[in-house]
Amino acid sequence: MNLFERRSVFSLAGIYGLRMLGLFMILPVFSLYAEGLEGVTPMLIGLALGVYGLTMAIFQIPFGMLSDRFGRKPIITLGLLLFAIGSVVAAMSDSIWGVIIGRAIQGSGAIAAAMMALMADLTREEERTKAMAIMGVSIGMSFTLALMVGPLLNSAIGVDGIFWMTAVLAAAGIAILYLLVPEPEHLNFHREVETVPAQLKQILFNAQLFRLDVGILIQHGIMMAMFTALPFVLRDKLGLPTDQHAWFYLPVLMISVLGMAPLVMLAEKRQKMKQVFLGSILLMVIAEVMLGTDQRSLIAVGFGLLLFFTAFNVLEASLPSLISRMAPVESKGTAMGVYSTSQFLGAFIGGAGGGWLSGAFGMQAVFYVCAAIALGWLLLALGMKVPAYLSSFMVHVQVHDDAAAEQLAKQIKQLAGVHEVKVIPEDGVAYLKVDKKLFDQQHVMALIGK
Repeated sequence: MNLFERRSVFSLAGIYGLRMLGLFMILPVFSLYAEGLEGVTPMLIGLALGVYGLTMAIFQIPFGMLSDRFGRKPIITLGLLLFAIGSVVAAMSDSIWGVIIGRAIQGSGAIAAAMMALMADLTREEERTKAMAIMGVSIGMSFTLALMVGPLLNSAIGVDGIFWMTAVLAAAGIAILYLLVPEPEHLNFHREVETVPAQLKQILFNAQLFRLDVGILIQHGIMMAMFTALPFVLRDKLGLPTDQHAWFYLPVLMISVLGMAPLVMLAEKRQKMKQVFLGSILLMVIAEVMLGTDQRSLIAVGFGLLLFFTAFNVLEASLPSLISRMAPVESKGTAMGVYSTSQFLGAFIGGAGGGWLSGAFGMQAVFYVCAAIALGWLLLALGMKVPAYLSSFMVHVQVHDDAAAEQLAKQIKQLAGVHEVKVIPEDGVAYLKVDKKLFDQQHVMALIGK
């Protein structure tokens, strides 16, 4: 990456990281805080935790489309303002329904698609995969940091103070957007990161992608359901004061990150993706059973959480990679859009479902049902095909009609290392999936006369 691209990508990653930090900081403490709110029930606690996912699922694709028409920065600004307004509403609410409304408004500021489009506007095609990886790392770091910082901030300023802080983080995001993020020279449509409505049916009925979309829905559903019960386990079963929860999460999360690294390397470098993927889901099943079975042993709960977060981190890193490899070459952006929507829906269903289970059947039921659902995911994933270890490549071409595009695609397909190719005349782009060991970019450039 050149200096311009680094400035663009790290600034955008910072904005998105601040937003996700604001969303997640309440996870480890909200259930305990909500006990004192007017009209509270266990199910409404879960709804308050997860409702942001519903509004994000509804608005993230439309916001991306609006950014094509009205510009990236205005739509991102609107999203961050909605996030700030929702934070203020939640901070000022004395009732659980007020917090639910605030969280719903927070989620309606769904800027993910617009952010990815702006990132694509500001980076070259050959640097885009790296840029997306940096964005992903910022989200992962925000989640980990939020679980550790949330209990500490709760002790200092309370959950309502955390909501006020998230409004400040949203304002900081707007400042970064206009002070540090460059203005793109042109707004272009990028099929590799944006949703194409005409492709949705094809993606939704792709059996292999469906397995992955269900997987991310289940994963985030389980994670959100756990946090309707876990804070009570730590406080009421283990006797840990709320202000000490951060010191419980800290070693668990840090060791889980260290445990994730060799598993991801085994999946990618040794090409053992399916084995690692299935093994991680099995770890999640075991973790949930442990968390449901022995809730009075600090070691048992800590080890169960260590297994869960190790599996969660591996799957969180693996699923987007699998989506990218399995999606049709010209539909990667649409596939990622459906995947993100499934992820947000999972957070909503998990929060509401976990709250209902906790109230109706007790905390243990939350973990046992999560184990059963994860086991169902494992059975579904057994039929997953191992994707070829291919890389995406894009090149600009000059073709004027579908016939010329089809002819060029046939010629490119004959080149060594090219497994899939789609030429889009209206975009002036050829999308390829290639085996880097065999593919020579110069052959493509020579073929198209560059």
